Amino acid sequence: MAGLNAATGSKNARRFSNPSAVVCFRNPGFTMKIRHRRVIAAAGWLGTRLVNALSGTLRFDFSSVGTFPVDPVSAPRDRRFIYALWHENFLIPIIRFGEPSVAALVSRHADGQLLGSLIRATGMDIVHGSTSRGGVAAVRQVLRDGASYRHLAVTPDGPRGPRRQVQPGAVYLASRTGMQIVPVGVGHRNPWRVNSWDSFAIPRPFSRVRCLFGEPFLVPSDPSPDALEPFRYRLQMELDRLSIAAEGWADTGNLHLPPTIIQTRIAVPAIQQPQRTIEVEAGVGRERGE
Repeated sequence: MAGLNAATGSKNARRFSNPSAVVCFRNPGFTMKIRHRRVIAAAGWLGTRLVNALSGTLRFDFSSVGTFPVDPVSAPRDRRFIYALWHENFLIPIIRFGEPSVAALVSRHADGQLLGSLIRATGMDIVHGSTSRGGVAAVRQVLRDGASYRHLAVTPDGPRGPRRQVQPGAVYLASRTGMQIVPVGVGHRNPWRVNSWDSFAIPRPFSRVRCLFGEPFLVPSDPSPDALEPFRYRLQMELDRLSIAAEGWADTGNLHLPPTIIQTRIAVPAIQQPQRTIEVEAGVGRERGE
């Protein structure tokens, strides 16, 4: 969940002498790097309070599109999930669903350290690793004895992209831990966008933000690339579908779910669900089958 490069209006780049931590702020024509750990900690402290204040103004709603609720608050106690959402969209879900039962997969880059303050403020734990590097270190930490959390939150296109393209690490992590993957689509109504590789979304105050939790699916324990590729593709298709639905829900106030079509190279039958429209009025949903 690292990789945030925030836009800034400064004209000059400054370098700090401590090489142990680096946060980059980029705009066309310049790069500013913050290397001092205390500066990073202060930025994280301030950012946490600003995000909490912003979140309190939002018109937020969420739904699970499967047969039972799978959000971190309502998920069955006997299940362990890997929540997968695009890197650009994790800001508000962390605030709304952050709790001790969930840990976030964060890279060791310095911008991951910056986000660590926000993540820990919600009560979440942190697992160090990266979906772009296969998640080997993360697997070791998840499987260790005494882990206090039941679920993981990952950004399968992070920490450096390409944007909205699932890397194999999240699926590998699921195959090695036995945890089910829950795709998560997030939509914002006319958000601000940071000048970063992922076009990081910052919702405008008092705007609509919507979150959709998809149907969980299990990945076999075979870690070979050929065995995992159909499930990487399935995660890609579901994230695309749920993102489109959540964005439409945020824009119009109505939730329309496109049909689910899963195509794989293994003997898994295609799954298709009927289209449905849910009209949302004052927090009450009315569903119409088609």
